[in-house]
Amino acid sequence: MKPEVFEFFARLVQDESGIALTKDKVYLLENRLGELARTLGLANVDALYLEARRRLSPRLKDQIVDAMTTNETYFFRDQAPFDALRQHIIPELLEERKTQKSLRFWSAACSTGQEPYSIAMILLEHFPQIVASWRIEILATDISTQALEKAKSGRYSQVEVNRGLPVTLLVKYFKQKGAHWEIDEKLKRMVTFKKMNLKERFPPMGPFDVVFCRYVLIYFAPETKREILGRLEKVIAPKGYLFLGATETPMGLSKRFVKRVFGRATCYQLVN
Repeated sequence: MKPEVFEFFARLVQDESGIALTKDKVYLLENRLGELARTLGLANVDALYLEARRRLSPRLKDQIVDAMTTNETYFFRDQAPFDALRQHIIPELLEERKTQKSLRFWSAACSTGQEPYSIAMILLEHFPQIVASWRIEILATDISTQALEKAKSGRYSQVEVNRGLPVTLLVKYFKQKGAHWEIDEKLKRMVTFKKMNLKERFPPMGPFDVVFCRYVLIYFAPETKREILGRLEKVIAPKGYLFLGATETPMGLSKRFVKRVFGRATCYQLVN
């Protein structure tokens, strides 16, 4: 790939999403934008570059950003955070919030929706009385319009439901329709999907009792990461929890957070 082509797309993606594409991501850019080019009837990435330089419409800009920001996800990814949620955090919060009778969750950078639906399944499966009698909200946000459309549809391929989803939950909460599996309406109703760019000022929201912001901050420049962590701190409720990805460091996280370890899961609680 020509340096000017890489620089053009890397700058566009960073300006729009905050995600920094370093030179070692050339292969990723070539693969994802090559697929987009073919979808648009263009020969290759160079042709996409020429088209974008000639006429960068809002739709084409969104398609390019979508292609570069849709990240891998699957049901109950890493498992340990969901075990911690079920065994320790939700029971603790139920005691802590028993007066308000309200719990709010946020899946930031939710991609195609497997993470927030996993949270919803935990609540329905293990805390049905709370779902019935408390105010439970699950907000799921992402920058990718395409990913959000798939998440809202709740339709997943056989390969996608085979990744991380126990067969008992597949049978209980999904119905097979042709080559796809569609999630149960009661689960869909538990999750609200919205488009949101983490690098921009957050809209009025919060406070949240649990925030999952996993495997997205690693793509931002250090200063942008610090800014996002600062904004996350402001929307997490006292004694609320923040989950980062298993490979992500808490560098830039406020001293108001304390590290909590539950089995193999590490998270951060806002304590003062």
